[in-house]
Amino acid sequence: MSQDFQIAMLWVEGPLSYMEQLCAVSFRDAGHAVRLYHYGPVANVPEGIELADGRQVLDPQTFLTHGRTGSPALFSDVFRYHLLRQGDRVIWADTDAYCLRPFDSETGHFFGWESEKHINGGVLGLPADSPALDALLHMTRDEYAIPDWYTAKERAPLEARAAAGDPVHVADMPWGVWGPHAITHYLQKTGEAQYALPVHGLYPVPFLHRRKMGFASKRARIEGFIKPDTYSVHFYGRRIKRFLAGMGGLPETGSYIHHLLDKHGIDPAAAPLPRYEDAPGAD
Repeated sequence: MSQDFQIAMLWVEGPLSYMEQLCAVSFRDAGHAVRLYHYGPVANVPEGIELADGRQVLDPQTFLTHGRTGSPALFSDVFRYHLLRQGDRVIWADTDAYCLRPFDSETGHFFGWESEKHINGGVLGLPADSPALDALLHMTRDEYAIPDWYTAKERAPLEARAAAGDPVHVADMPWGVWGPHAITHYLQKTGEAQYALPVHGLYPVPFLHRRKMGFASKRARIEGFIKPDTYSVHFYGRRIKRFLAGMGGLPETGSYIHHLLDKHGIDPAAAPLPRYEDAPGAD
C-alpha cells in the first residue's frame, strides 16, 4: 500500500505560507503520513502534519547555504540523504511538491527526470542500501570536493585553487551541485537511474511555464501537462512565491493554484507569503 510510505519534509524554521501548507496537506489528503522536520519554531502547521526535531536526523554545526541565492538547498540536500539512510519506507518531498496521487514503489526507489539531462531530488526515495545513496553521503562529507563528473577543463581551475591553498567551497559552486547534478551522476553510475520516472511523472509543468500556474487563463494549459500517471507537480517554490508576491500575494481566482487551494480548504489569508523587496517581476 502506498500509504505505508511516510512522506518527510524539512522546514528549518519560521511560519509556513499557504504554498507549503498546500503541499503538505496534499500528501495528507492522499493518505500518507507526513512528518515535517524543523530546527526552530514553526507556525501555521496544518492539522494532521507531524512535527519532528531535525536533529534526530542531522545535527549540523552550521547550516550550509548557497552563496549566490542564500537558499538552504545545500543543507536540505545533505539532510535528505541522511534521512533516507536512516529511514524505512520513507520518501522525501520538498515543500513545493504537490501530490496528485499516492506515492508507491516496490523497490524503494522513487524519483524522476526533470529534463532530458537531470533527475531531480525534489521527490526522492532510495533504499537505505542504495549504492548511489552511499556515494551521495560520501561526497557531501567534503565541502570542498571537486565533483568527479566534471570534465578535465572544468576541474583544472578548481584543482589549481586547491593546490594554491584556496579551494572552492560548495556554496560557491553552480546551483544543484549536491542536488540534481550529483543525484543524476551517481544514479546513472550505479544503474539505479533505470527506476526514474519520465518527466511527466513528477515534474510535468516545465520550469519555463511555472508562472502560468498563477493565471486563470492558463489553467487548461497547465492541466494539459498532467497525465493519468502523473504523481506530483513541482511548484518551484522560491521562484513562484516571489512571482505571486509581485501579483499581490495571491494567484488569480480560477488559476491552477487557486483551484488546488480551494480543493484542500487552504485559506491564503491565514498563511500569507513572505514579503520580497524585489517581488515585482522577480524570478
